[in-house]
Amino acid sequence: MKKWSSIKEKAIVQLSISGIVAFIGGWIFTLIHAPIPWLLGSMTAMLLASRTKGMTFIWPKVLRDIGLVIVGYSIGLSFTQDALADIVHHLPYMLLLTCFIILMCACIAFLVTKLSGIDYPTALTSSIPGGLSQIVVFVEEVKGIDITIVTFFHVIRVMMVVFLFPFLVFHLPFTEKEITFLNEHSSSDVDKWRGLFPSIILFTVICVYAGKLAQKWKVPAPFFLGPVIAVTILTLCGLEGPEIPSSLLDLSKFLIGGYIGLLLKTDKLANKKKMIPLAFLSSFLIICTTLGCSVFLANQYNLSYVTSFLSLAPGGMDQMGIIAYEVDADLSTVASYQLFRMLLIYMAIPPILQLVLKWRVKKSASK
Repeated sequence: MKKWSSIKEKAIVQLSISGIVAFIGGWIFTLIHAPIPWLLGSMTAMLLASRTKGMTFIWPKVLRDIGLVIVGYSIGLSFTQDALADIVHHLPYMLLLTCFIILMCACIAFLVTKLSGIDYPTALTSSIPGGLSQIVVFVEEVKGIDITIVTFFHVIRVMMVVFLFPFLVFHLPFTEKEITFLNEHSSSDVDKWRGLFPSIILFTVICVYAGKLAQKWKVPAPFFLGPVIAVTILTLCGLEGPEIPSSLLDLSKFLIGGYIGLLLKTDKLANKKKMIPLAFLSSFLIICTTLGCSVFLANQYNLSYVTSFLSLAPGGMDQMGIIAYEVDADLSTVASYQLFRMLLIYMAIPPILQLVLKWRVKKSASK
């Protein structure tokens, strides 16, 4: 009993220190007026702190899930009937651009294989721009794929996207006039807090239950997609929830950023000198591919470049949703493109991997 109590107290101390470090990171990023300070700041602080020898930092997944529920609820509010009609109009280019991006990622994976000697299934899974947590879960169920390499490549890409996209869309000449980062809380934030109750209690229960149900049904990113789907259905039925205050959204970014910051574990990676540059090269090529496609998409549908960038960006739906909210992009369009790509990847990639793995087995047997 004493041993369990000691372990519990130690975990509480580690979590408290982690929270303080992440808060300091967010606060510093706020002071320097960085975009999305509570996401980037907490993530950077935890990433740097985790390299400290002799210190253990923890960030329970439940904290990230709370942040995802808040973001999922906020995005669900944006799916109105007009937004859904617009999404149907986008379907042809959703399919075309998603297939093109997957094809380019397959080519980049081939390049990674040639440069590193990594087997192609591992390189392909490392290059496919799905959500980090969903890809890792998928890899765990497929034999013959190096999960450490896949996780490392995806973490590098998520961090590059989360860091680069806010600065990229803010500084590009043709997007500069469109962007207003919502770092400052408006005077109506207090009014939004007052307007939350009591209806937010009902929506909170529904969102949490939807997340758990999605998790039970093994839906990707359950605590994000569950609330998005549930709130979308309620909104379309005429039951619209209260708007989320900026400070509560900052809390969600803080909870998600701290979790992401602890994901990068280079100590488990073999041949670091080769893998780290390759991970950055692969991520850079994928980001350039999606940027080129986003310019095409923006011109086809008269979208803002910001919305088209985030719709095709090779990050998870949750991170792109946060950035989309921060820069006042079209939330429903961003979420729709990200969701469509994820679903297509989950339908297309498993059969491709099975074919490649079978081909490898036959090739080995013939030698």
